Amino acid sequence: RCTMKHLNKPLKKSYLLTPFLLLAFWFGSVHEAQSQKTVSKETKNFTEFKGKILDAQTSKALVFATITIKGTNASTVSNAQGDFVLKVPNSLLKNTVEVSFLGYETLTKQLDVKTSNAFNLALEPAAIALNEVDLIIPKDAKTLVEETLARKGENYFNSPTLMTAFYRETIKKRRKNVSLSEAVVSIYKSPYVSNRKDDVALYKARKSTDYTKLDTLALKLQGGPFNTLYIDVMKYPEYLFSETYMDLYKFSYGAATRVNDQLVYVVNFEPRSYEGEPLFKGQLFIDVERKILTKAIFSMDLSNPKEAARLFVKKKPKNANVWPTEVAYRVDYREKDNKWYYGYSNLLLSFKIDWENKLFNSVYTLNCEMAITDWENTDRDQMPKRRDLLKTSMILTDEAIGFSDPDFWGNYNIIEPEKSIENAIKKIRKQLSKAKEKGVVNP
Repeated sequence: RCTMKHLNKPLKKSYLLTPFLLLAFWFGSVHEAQSQKTVSKETKNFTEFKGKILDAQTSKALVFATITIKGTNASTVSNAQGDFVLKVPNSLLKNTVEVSFLGYETLTKQLDVKTSNAFNLALEPAAIALNEVDLIIPKDAKTLVEETLARKGENYFNSPTLMTAFYRETIKKRRKNVSLSEAVVSIYKSPYVSNRKDDVALYKARKSTDYTKLDTLALKLQGGPFNTLYIDVMKYPEYLFSETYMDLYKFSYGAATRVNDQLVYVVNFEPRSYEGEPLFKGQLFIDVERKILTKAIFSMDLSNPKEAARLFVKKKPKNANVWPTEVAYRVDYREKDNKWYYGYSNLLLSFKIDWENKLFNSVYTLNCEMAITDWENTDRDQMPKRRDLLKTSMILTDEAIGFSDPDFWGNYNIIEPEKSIENAIKKIRKQLSKAKEKGVVNP
């Protein structure tokens, strides 16, 4: 069996987000019942708006743009193809939607039921005047990062918040989807200044996995939504920029852009020469005037593959070597009433299995993403009992019940699936049906 290290608290070392990942391989014949339990349909009291978010000048799709019903906390994000679906309660059809994307002017548009199936939205790039870059900022980029982290209590949510989120896990063998898991979860978000970790409760979940495509190999990701939740750099800075490891990074300024009329600088960071465990490199998008992190995109430095493998691989088959080939993270923040909060995150993990007795290796990619679709202030006293909350060791594929009802999610907003995912669900279910007929999968 091969596992990623699992920790319940940050190490003194900088093991970012490997803490809550566990990847397990089970060899031999795989027998797993695929429950197709039917979920009762919910009354449809909403209208779906489908469309694409585009660059107004180039018509290029904008990935992970935020679409919000103005005046509410209800929102969604565009997918990797720029497509989105927004479920609008019928009582809010007179409202407008607001679309925001880094480096573009925020767009506001009136909802129109007549165009609900082709509600395409085009954003204009934000112009940057040259004299704007003369804004007084710390000469040292590292200082700006430290000042930003120090002001999280001032700029981010400072009260307990109940969030509704959509979460998705996918596993690909090379380019083919072989496993899909989705869930709607409730997140009990602690104030950003609190040391208390966030809690998660599962509302609904479903899955579809084709084990016939996994080389008699079953892969499960431990941690589920926690893997994406702990990418919240402002809530959990210790996983990326602990005080011990800040000096191991080299920070520098990149380009400038705009977010909601605020000047944002790109801060690049990368490891200095260092012989220890792998660190990270990437970009931080910081509102330099207010000292706010609006986005972070980064990846693990895999220049030392053996050390990187040690972080993720605890045990493995004797006849195989497992190497991570890409470990990438992304987190986006949103603003409401002059306060910022975690809005979306994505984790991508690719790895290769070299078999001693096989001519070809196996290449797998795991991706998990989570988007906040609604939130409200809450009281910690209203939290569910501990036994009803998810554990950081949870495995979503063990909790899900299978793809069955097209109206499974009711009026909950989800991330529009890519066409390849939609097709994969159909193919996976077809393969499972054939395997069941042949007796490969137990009923």
